[in-house]
Amino acid sequence: MILTIGVNPAAYQHFLRRAMIAPPSARITMPSLVTETPAAAPQAALEHFRRRLSLETDCWDVHESLRRGLPDFVLLDVRGRAAYAKAHVPGAVSLPHRDIDERRLAAWPAETVFVTYCAGPHCNGADRGALALAALGRPVKIMIGGMTGWADEGLPFASGTETGT
Repeated sequence: MILTIGVNPAAYQHFLRRAMIAPPSARITMPSLVTETPAAAPQAALEHFRRRLSLETDCWDVHESLRRGLPDFVLLDVRGRAAYAKAHVPGAVSLPHRDIDERRLAAWPAETVFVTYCAGPHCNGADRGALALAALGRPVKIMIGGMTGWADEGLPFASGTETGT
């Protein structure tokens, strides 16, 4: 017997029989938390995810691109310089988001794609860096997950102040 506080056991048993045992046409259907807001139409989902991928990349894709030696982007660690010195993604350039300006970007051609990252999903530094780059007319994506995502993938870190190592 199932005992529930505040619920009539007979009514609950009746509900279970209808919801779990009855044929689909007779079952009580209540939307789950997942489906109480209907899924988007396939075309809307296609547009959404295509747009999202134009703005984001993930740690594994960055790692694989760097590992293959053919990165077609500049990876920017937009955290503070002390955090970069302690640990950073190998190959990243240290450029704190507060320091992003046209003068510092002059070293790269205007069409250079930048990928920003920060500490992790709890940090909006990657977004701040991406915003600054976009405001300066530069193509940019963020590396979702940041340092936390990199660690979760089991990928190695570098340390030291020399940028690009």
